[in-house]
Amino acid sequence: MIKTSFVLSMCLILFSGVEASLSSAAAQQQEKRIALVVGDGAYAKSPLATAANDAGLIAQTLQAAGFDVVGARDLDGDTLRRSFRDFVQKAQGSGPDTVAMVYLAGYGVQLAGENYFIPVDAPLSRDTEIPIEGLRISDYLRELGSLPLKASIVVLDAARQQPFIEGGQPIAGGLALVEPQARMLIAFNAAPGTVAPEEQGPYGAYAQSLAEMIRTGGLPLPEVFNRLRLRVNESTKGAQVPWDAEKLDAQFAFFDRAPDAPVQAPPDQAVAARNRPIRDLGVQDAYAAALERDSMQGYEEFLGAYPGDPLARRVRAIVAARREAITWLRTYRADTPPAYWSYLRRYPNGPHGWDARRRLVMLTAPVEPPPSFAAYDYDVPPPPPDEFAYVDRPVLMYGDPDFGFVPPPPPPVFFLPPPPPDFIVLAPPIAAVGLFILPQPLFVPIPVYVRPPIYVAPPPNNIIFANIHNTTVINNVINQPPQRGPTGPGAGAAGVGGTPPSAASPGLPPSVAQRASLIQQGKLPVPPSASINPAIKPATLGTPSGAGPTPNKPLSTNVTPNALPKANALPVPGQKGAPALPSGVAPNVANPNPRLPPGTTTPTATAPNVPAGAGTPKTLNTETPAARGPKDGALAPQPNKPVPEPTQRKNVATPALPPPAPPPPPKPDMRRVGPTPQAARPTPPPPPKPAPQIARPAPPPPPPRPAPQVARPAPPPPPARAAPPPPRPAAAAAAKKCPPNNPKC
Repeated sequence: MIKTSFVLSMCLILFSGVEASLSSAAAQQQEKRIALVVGDGAYAKSPLATAANDAGLIAQTLQAAGFDVVGARDLDGDTLRRSFRDFVQKAQGSGPDTVAMVYLAGYGVQLAGENYFIPVDAPLSRDTEIPIEGLRISDYLRELGSLPLKASIVVLDAARQQPFIEGGQPIAGGLALVEPQARMLIAFNAAPGTVAPEEQGPYGAYAQSLAEMIRTGGLPLPEVFNRLRLRVNESTKGAQVPWDAEKLDAQFAFFDRAPDAPVQAPPDQAVAARNRPIRDLGVQDAYAAALERDSMQGYEEFLGAYPGDPLARRVRAIVAARREAITWLRTYRADTPPAYWSYLRRYPNGPHGWDARRRLVMLTAPVEPPPSFAAYDYDVPPPPPDEFAYVDRPVLMYGDPDFGFVPPPPPPVFFLPPPPPDFIVLAPPIAAVGLFILPQPLFVPIPVYVRPPIYVAPPPNNIIFANIHNTTVINNVINQPPQRGPTGPGAGAAGVGGTPPSAASPGLPPSVAQRASLIQQGKLPVPPSASINPAIKPATLGTPSGAGPTPNKPLSTNVTPNALPKANALPVPGQKGAPALPSGVAPNVANPNPRLPPGTTTPTATAPNVPAGAGTPKTLNTETPAARGPKDGALAPQPNKPVPEPTQRKNVATPALPPPAPPPPPKPDMRRVGPTPQAARPTPPPPPKPAPQIARPAPPPPPPRPAPQVARPAPPPPPARAAPPPPRPAAAAAAKKCPPNNPKC
């Protein structure tokens, strides 16, 4: 009996040890996911409408997939480089079971075979400034490729028509074809050598399609980008063909699909269609298959099977751009005079012709080739004559109306299922509350049968990852506008200490958070790009919640036609949206320049309803309660009071006016004989307070009376009143009644 108990105890110990070792192994194999997302759209020369929104959408989608995301928008060159350095250091310390992803939205250009991401503050005008001002992507690809990570994903949503280089030597359009590093996938929003069409928002076709494919469960990483290419080509009617290349050796999926998930298409049909030769498919299925494979062999098979179909013209343009990009990549890698002469022989007017000439000058070789040289042997045949119509262009866009391409057919369902109904039209994002903060899109719940893999290490403080199916939290917490921070100089640039103002927003990179904190403290100026983005005009910084302009609109569109000047804190009685004037009270006049002392006038305009020369100095028609005198219920001058925004007037109560004095009887026209000492007073005549006459002789009453007193200049504030006239004899008062404070009538 004792022996049996001993054996059972040992078995329990062994089983517990095995279970502990399995748990330890599972913990060691937990996959960490980190991401850096940047959206630069506030370019001074040509702002991008969707770049910041696209970055916010991708950041939110990656958060739902379990990524620890840091993101920012509208970064200058120094801050962008520091953000990359911080991210590489973070990836280096995350361990070998880490998947790192980088998404950049903005302007990208290529020069001599290198791709550059352009910061918002880059003052580009010539090709020689690109390596100085731009961020060379290959430097960071090499750093990520050298790390022992599970996988790296680099997405450049930056192939757009650049507005910077207009004179001098031209540069090739779009991005340059590159090869990924080991354990890396690199993707462009448009094929090498081509640019995407301009978009107005709220999101770009590439970013929205990428978010859709990431949210689809059970897709391997290459399949995500294959479907992405089909979706973007469909939504842009063929104007945009994304590109990607990968060297992955590990399995990766953003989301898993539950076993009880609804079947979208028979898997055997999809596999059979993908593996069949293109010539055995119908023309529409063959076009989708060639586009999904995105290889020179697949496109050439389509042209061999359907050379006369209208879709063949579009495929020839795709082949022309890809052939030229491959030729230039091989040339640049060889980097020898014979290689550049070989390229110029094939493409004398090609997009990289000036790049070849630049390199020949740097290699101290003649631009014109010698009569005989060893031509470079490319792995693609020379271009046929009909391809030059596509590559001998400053910018190649597949949606160019000059080509007259027919729209591509929708892909078959077994290649690409239709998009989810709730993800077709996305609402604009919630406007960001400060500098560098990404816009916050309205999160669409993920279907319950789509789940993050169980081996993903939960990211810290990620409310989206923990509630991707919880509609109550999504509606009441995630999809709520962030609270604005405290007001003051520099406030609103970021949360306190640079933290994001919303729990659903990704954190700022450490370098960006540090700079935001310095701006908040007033130690650094607000960058000029803040005035370019309509959502973060400089006037909105430090505005309390509810008092700012409408999101995503320029500040000027949020000011009503009757808006007060910025020196006003209260609405003017009698104007639209303010209390009516009491009976008998005329409109007041204001100090047109708040920097001048009260009582200073501008003799170029007249007060409302008061004719010039009627005893009132001519002033500008701008009502400023801060410039009034203490009479008539107006506020005393407050020269040091902070200037609020025009949009605040609807939230500030108007002080109640005291009961007005009875209206005086009409007075005759009194013309001034000499200068009036009170001409500098801003107080208008309701109730009438005519200035005492300096040079007018006193009236001749029966007893002698002293001359009228001259009013002394009143020190502001408050303005001094005119001296009361001397008492009249009773007989004169009985004979004729005069208005109050009127020495003569």
